[in-house]
Amino acid sequence: MSKIVPDPPFNTTTPTAEATEAETLLKDREAIKRALDYYLDPPDQYAPKPRRPSTMFMVAPDMDSESLLAQACESLASASVMASDFAANLIGPQRNTVLAIQQIIMLAELAVNRALDNVDPA
Repeated sequence: MSKIVPDPPFNTTTPTAEATEAETLLKDREAIKRALDYYLDPPDQYAPKPRRPSTMFMVAPDMDSESLLAQACESLASASVMASDFAANLIGPQRNTVLAIQQIIMLAELAVNRALDNVDPA
């Protein structure tokens, strides 16, 4: 049986072709590494800048923990009273939502009171 298309030559690569292919692979690997470094490990110029909070409403840095906890306790107590008063004017699911918020505020107030007791056990 005779073939219409002959078999391709056994070894078509030459030493220069192999060197060119190796250089191409090396360049591809370098490009892949640069792309991965860019997206997975961005340079410093693209790194997020540290967050600087606004100083408009700032707590004095030298304030002691006891005073801060006392202020937080008073703020939570006020928020609890406001939520309770607001819930009195509502009915249905809205009332239940506001009462749930009030309960969370009361739990936070209890935690702050416990922390205040730990700071000053008297």
